[in-house]
Amino acid sequence: MKHTALENFIRKFYCEKEFPALAAQIRNWQTTPALTGKKILDATPVFRNTMVKYCALLAAGADLTVSVGQDIPCDPEIVKLLPDFGIPVADADTFNETFDAVADCAGRHKDISSRCGYAELTRSGLEYYRNCSQPVFSVDSGVLKRFETALGTGESFVRAMRELGLDISGKKLLVFGGGKVGSGTAYCAMRAGAEVTVADIARPVLPDGVNFINANDTALVSSYIAASWCVVSATGLPGVLAPYVPALLSSQALIANMGVEDEFSPALPPERVLNRKQPLNFMLDEPTSLCYIDPSMALSNAALVQLISGHMPPGISLPPEPLENAILNDIRAAGLLNNDIDFVLNQKER
Repeated sequence: MKHTALENFIRKFYCEKEFPALAAQIRNWQTTPALTGKKILDATPVFRNTMVKYCALLAAGADLTVSVGQDIPCDPEIVKLLPDFGIPVADADTFNETFDAVADCAGRHKDISSRCGYAELTRSGLEYYRNCSQPVFSVDSGVLKRFETALGTGESFVRAMRELGLDISGKKLLVFGGGKVGSGTAYCAMRAGAEVTVADIARPVLPDGVNFINANDTALVSSYIAASWCVVSATGLPGVLAPYVPALLSSQALIANMGVEDEFSPALPPERVLNRKQPLNFMLDEPTSLCYIDPSMALSNAALVQLISGHMPPGISLPPEPLENAILNDIRAAGLLNNDIDFVLNQKER
């Protein structure tokens, strides 16, 4: 079968415990293909671990095309490998075609013609679908995406800092944003020994040991910026940190961005920010470790099956609880993330 060569490839790099949810899909869809002959466009950021997602879609019988670019980070070397596994990469002509369903990222493919609808991976991308008359499955709006956005992004922040030769242990970090990404970054940085403060306009649910300040208190926030070793943006809101740019420019703090948007505004030069304002974890060969991204990639795949079923209503829909629980059970069975599941499930939905 078409997925077999790809499965053999990915098992050279990953053990099944790292992708229990996708492994379950591969097994199930080998015997009961859920997407036979359906034209699928997948715009998930392309890295080596994304190929596990493709393997499940191929096992489901999908006629899969992958979209690369449109300012979404990717690994060019992995992109070159895709045709070797029978996976075409979209070009300009491809975008004039009609697909049965689209797995989108950041709303970049909202104008692609789709018979059954869209599965949007990010929260910011939902803004592009607010007035969509077709079904839109919000992958980011459920529990499972928190493994990636909270725990996975936080772990990759620490990993990226280590890659840069920067030891955060004992250092003061100020994180803007107490949502999933910000809280996850704070949680993982604290576990790595950092002294962490989160700034937000309202007190979020934070891990024990993380300090909080109100982001509306400009004088207080500016004093924390001046005292910080590193300032991290994780609000997901473009330009929202513009009022703090003067304090950032006058400080000696390292600055890192963990979101897709430029939260600082153009007033802060890219060269002043690690990785030139791009999400810091995207400097890594694998921006999110497979075990953390496995749940959301499995949910994105399952969303495509739901869309193809034709039973989803027009407009934006949240992930059904039974579907998420089934995937969560596959994750629990592997055991790799069990120590952190409670932290993930307690994250505020923002």
